[in-house]
Amino acid sequence: MIELAAIVLLAVVVLWLVVGRRGSRSIDLADEPAPVEETRRGQSLLALKEIEFDHATGKLSDPDYAALRSKYTTEALEALGSADGDPAERLVAVHRALLDGHDTSAPFTCRSCGPRPEPEARFCSACGKPLEG
Repeated sequence: MIELAAIVLLAVVVLWLVVGRRGSRSIDLADEPAPVEETRRGQSLLALKEIEFDHATGKLSDPDYAALRSKYTTEALEALGSADGDPAERLVAVHRALLDGHDTSAPFTCRSCGPRPEPEARFCSACGKPLEG
């Protein structure tokens, strides 16, 4: 009888841990970047790879391949040059502009480090001091 009570108690504890832990960990997927395949840039590059493969396997004729390659290359170059690129690349560009002495119209300034490129930061990413708006 004691063994049965111990097993039931152990099962209740394990169930509580599994159910309780699952609800306590919330992952904010809004901060996750979109997969490359879902971006305009990724779709253009995948289309180029696909027509390359289809041409190599004989599924596309030479004139069709040339027309599609021209179309998708133009789309890929437009996507690569557009403003919806990688946020890390934009941050690097802002840092380079700051190093070159260009005004990046950064709204926040650190007393120690100068203007900061992070648009919604409250603290400096370099020294940790509060930013002045």
